Amino acid sequence: MRGIIHHLKYRRDLGLGEALSNPLADFIQTQNWKIDSVVPIPLSNQRYKERGYNQIALMAYPLSLILDLTYSSNALIRKRHTRSQVGLSALERKQNVEGAFWANPRLTSGKSILLMDDVATTGPTLAAASKALVSSGASKIYALTLARA
Repeated sequence: MRGIIHHLKYRRDLGLGEALSNPLADFIQTQNWKIDSVVPIPLSNQRYKERGYNQIALMAYPLSLILDLTYSSNALIRKRHTRSQVGLSALERKQNVEGAFWANPRLTSGKSILLMDDVATTGPTLAAASKALVSSGASKIYALTLARA
């Protein structure tokens, strides 16, 4: 899985996003989750300019189409650039992303959100993003990643 994620994230293998969305859809359908909207963890503007795409969005969008759900890439915004989490301790990871996200209440209030990221290591990114979604009035948040480190 590590190689697949690296190809998607760093080698511009953009077709992997769609290919990975099918097994994710199968998994979600077994969970019987009531989801209103699929929301990818956003990149900072700086990281987006460097990479040219959000690897999570490459999975989240086709997944939303397969499951006939709203795709909401603007529901969650990264307010500031953060360092890469690679190589950081659990405490450093938490401090790095604390307060980094803002969620748009017009797109999240009262909604059940499927929050997507590529890898969960210690959980601070998902926690910080979830906190922003809860603050904006989201009623329920499900987190889904491709892998857990």
